[in-house]
Amino acid sequence: MNSIVSPPLKVADSEVIVEPVVSLRGLRRRFGETAALDGVSLDIGKGEIVGLIGRSGAGKSTLIRCLNGLERVDSGEITIEGRRIDRLPEHELQPLRRRIGMIFQHFNLLSAKTVIENIALPLKIEGVAKAERLARARELLGLVGLGGRENAYPSELSGGQKQRVGIARALAARPALLLSDEATSALDPETTRSILALLKDINARLGVTILLITHEMEVVRSIADRVAVIDAGRIVEQGPVWSVFSNPQSGVTATMLASVRPQLPDAIAGRLGPAGDAAILAIDTATGDAGELLFELQTRLEGRGKLVHGGIDRIQSRSVGRFFFSVPAGDVAAARQVLLSRLARVEVLGHV
Repeated sequence: MNSIVSPPLKVADSEVIVEPVVSLRGLRRRFGETAALDGVSLDIGKGEIVGLIGRSGAGKSTLIRCLNGLERVDSGEITIEGRRIDRLPEHELQPLRRRIGMIFQHFNLLSAKTVIENIALPLKIEGVAKAERLARARELLGLVGLGGRENAYPSELSGGQKQRVGIARALAARPALLLSDEATSALDPETTRSILALLKDINARLGVTILLITHEMEVVRSIADRVAVIDAGRIVEQGPVWSVFSNPQSGVTATMLASVRPQLPDAIAGRLGPAGDAAILAIDTATGDAGELLFELQTRLEGRGKLVHGGIDRIQSRSVGRFFFSVPAGDVAAARQVLLSRLARVEVLGHV
């Protein structure tokens, strides 16, 4: 069935990143015949929270390992805080790694060390005096909401508390960049929300740049400023979160968004055909009041349309709506005219 799609939503032009903390240009990395990274380019600005999303095997893990120097790219450039690192020898790379904090999915705490010892460990490795590193660890314990637990062991903590310790440890050396590698995947929804709120607070207080590596769209929607979608080693889409969520350009993005965007009910989707009395429209809007748009549409159609399903979300202070609307087959052109005049995107999914 050939659907009719209107032009993409008009969205704000991409902001120029004046002061990138991370700049990636044309990264390529192969493992045998497999291209784990296939020309990845991405900038991450100072103080931004950027979500990098993709399915398993998309290239997320390889990218993060190249960023922290654990993998070497075959070609391309990695610049962090204005310095290229992709060809540095190991002894020059080590100091730069301290500018990058890592938050892991499974916490990676040392079970035989106390909370405060785990947090202070990066500073101990760096050669910081004991009094100074313990003072820093106590400061960070307060920041992550675990004041008073400094002498506890990881086995005495909940999953969320362990992740807070992991976040504190990642901040110990005052990094310019935090890499969060599926940091909430092992946590329940309530704990996930608290950890994401903590990361947002840390970003606001300290101005630290955060790159979230995740396959969870909800994580990106909650706290990210921008999102980049990686698939088969390539960045297939990127932009402000509200823009990508309201108007996904790639099939991969649309598929991944299915869990957080309204979908046409199966009972109606199963009846769609190339012809019928009524057309089913999919409407996406991210400008103005979605309620006003639907009211104007109904007025123009003199009440002949019907809202089938949909909802409005609030993303980055924008009202993002996705609706499914039934209109008489003869009113499709009039409906599209109204929707396009309000900068909405409309697709004719089929007829019933």
